[in-house]
Amino acid sequence: MDKTKVLFIHQEITPYLKETPMSLIGRYLPQGIQERGKEIRIFMPRFGNVNERRNQLHEVIRLSGMNMIINDTDHPLIIKVASIQKARIQIYFIDNDDFFTRRKFTIADRNEDFYEDNDDRTIFFSRGVIETVKKLNWPPDIIHCHGWITSLVPLYIKRAFKDNPLFSDSKIVYSVYDDDFESVFRKGYDKKLKMPGIIAKEIKFLKNPTYANIQKSALDFADGIVFASQKINPDVETYARMLNKPILEYQGEENYVDAYNEFYDKIKEL
Repeated sequence: MDKTKVLFIHQEITPYLKETPMSLIGRYLPQGIQERGKEIRIFMPRFGNVNERRNQLHEVIRLSGMNMIINDTDHPLIIKVASIQKARIQIYFIDNDDFFTRRKFTIADRNEDFYEDNDDRTIFFSRGVIETVKKLNWPPDIIHCHGWITSLVPLYIKRAFKDNPLFSDSKIVYSVYDDDFESVFRKGYDKKLKMPGIIAKEIKFLKNPTYANIQKSALDFADGIVFASQKINPDVETYARMLNKPILEYQGEENYVDAYNEFYDKIKEL
């Protein structure tokens, strides 16, 4: 019997970024799932404050080179990779000079002002992961998204790529964290993200792309939901429970890997 394939898409992973509850899950959950017999791939943005030399990132030429058009502008896609040797895991980084490399911070500048183009960065990252998985020719059974910068992946997989044989049987798990932001993505986000197969009425929340609406839209296209923080946005929690989809409640540090592993098995059989 083939191993279950789990694609992890993370906003934060330590040691590449500072330790947070989200980045710690990014580091230890994939390792734990691999140790339980599943095959994994891991992606995150190559934020400008990820130290390439210390973490030994290097470009994967065979995967790089694609241009993605966002709002009528070409953006080169660069793929880099690094390994955490003791864990025997490899991380793929989605990179682009304008969106990531030249910034010295993650989602906000040194004055803690939310980057105005975080909407475009979300589009670029989500599409970049999917295009890279296509090049790897690796069909995931489970796609687990962590953090709002991954929020378009469920939509793209379930609509724009639903007929691609790599993703036609993939199930989506979406984790909700306490990663609220007060800013609103720029007007027109719902139009910029469009691809063939996406219907306007199905992304109604994204006409007003607040944090809560971005999360609700992701949950609309998820097969399973994880409450990854003890306290999450109450509006998002209420909406998630209303959907009547499988939910994994918040898990403590001691048993979360086993709980997630069992949840993946449950979602895979839906």
